[in-house]
Amino acid sequence: MSNIATSESRRDVILLLGRVALGAIFVKSGLQKLMALSAFAASLASRGVPQSSVWAVVGATVEFVGGILIVTGLRTREASLLMVLFVIVATGISHRYWEFADAARRLQESQFFKNLSIIGGFVLLCATGSGRFGLDALLALRKRN
Repeated sequence: MSNIATSESRRDVILLLGRVALGAIFVKSGLQKLMALSAFAASLASRGVPQSSVWAVVGATVEFVGGILIVTGLRTREASLLMVLFVIVATGISHRYWEFADAARRLQESQFFKNLSIIGGFVLLCATGSGRFGLDALLALRKRN
């Protein structure tokens, strides 16, 4: 096996591990929100989101389905862009650290910059695609045959 083949194989494994690591939190969190929509809607309402019950369904569904798409590598580039938008909106709603003081400010600032890093991960995933171990690659292979 040549170095090029080895590095391509490693790249695909790294993309798989990265997709699972990046998507898992959204699958878990989205499912939790879907299972407790009224509590999620109340949380959104407390943050000033209008029509919070509608946005709770939309947000929880996008979070869960987007996470599943990322983990499985299906429509990876589109899902990555969707998740960038989701994280931007969620960050704007929940992590406005400049509105807090002291310890709460530090916590929210940390969450804000964590989300910025997650956005970076989705941007990179959008650029690379799912890799060989994603459903995108499997479906492309089936189309060719």
